[in-house]
Amino acid sequence: MSKQYILAVPNFSDGRRQEVIDAISGTIKNREGVKLVTCEPEHDFNRTVLTIIGEPGPLKAALLDMAAKSYELIDMSQQKGTHPRIGGQDTIPLFPLSNISLEECKEMAEEIGKELHEKHGVPIFFSGSNARTPDKASISYIRKGQYEGLKALLDDENHPDREARKPDLSIDGKLSPTMGATIVSADMEGLTAYNVFLATEDVSIAKAIAKAVRGPSGGFSTTRAVGIKFPEREGVVVSINMFDCASTPLYRAYELVKLEAQHYGVAVTGSEIVGPVKLEYLLNNLNHYLGLQGLKNDQILETHLMGEL
Repeated sequence: MSKQYILAVPNFSDGRRQEVIDAISGTIKNREGVKLVTCEPEHDFNRTVLTIIGEPGPLKAALLDMAAKSYELIDMSQQKGTHPRIGGQDTIPLFPLSNISLEECKEMAEEIGKELHEKHGVPIFFSGSNARTPDKASISYIRKGQYEGLKALLDDENHPDREARKPDLSIDGKLSPTMGATIVSADMEGLTAYNVFLATEDVSIAKAIAKAVRGPSGGFSTTRAVGIKFPEREGVVVSINMFDCASTPLYRAYELVKLEAQHYGVAVTGSEIVGPVKLEYLLNNLNHYLGLQGLKNDQILETHLMGEL
């Protein structure tokens, strides 16, 4: 019987203290049935994103240990960061990767949330496919106000939004002063971060193109995008969060950015994928640009090496 694999992309709220990053990520390493693919600290955001692949049982145990270490080492009453966050172990999202269903991932997310709450008393929000309300399916809704704003709202028992914003599992409907809360979820597709670079220093052009790409302002419903400047490199960037690269392939976003850039007389100088990406999200671009017909995964030699972690 083929082994089952789940993809987890948790983040914790420390990207500056190397000893803390090493201690938390170290709970994932050297475990049978689990592989830490990447550990990506972000100093300005003050958070770290892990990409982990594992068999369900070993992965669940690793994620529980990881969260426990985050609660031990991160104090949200002292933590500061520019990325939205509500907890030391901020998120634990799960995605089916191989030979496993979304329903099985949802069940595991439920188990993780309940066990963390029972063992540590940490408030838990269920999001994605595990959301208790439509609003909570969006992590941005749960995180609105960040730790400080959400804590103040929940501390006010007369606040009109308190009931809707309360954690799904908690002792008193409030955030923990030190741990904050953890968001646990399962979804079919994860986020692919994609940047397209423009040959201009005018960030307003990148912002205008981003507006054309992102769903709420008329672009692709499965994308969100911003126009920004990376200080360390020339040009500006259309930075795109792509939530379903099967339905909206990378090439489609890339070609739309190129088309919009032509309107401003600006060239696209290249693009990059940030972090890991599924093989199928690269193959659909290959199929498109080469006009391939009937290409199968097993024609790619390296896929025959993927049976074990």
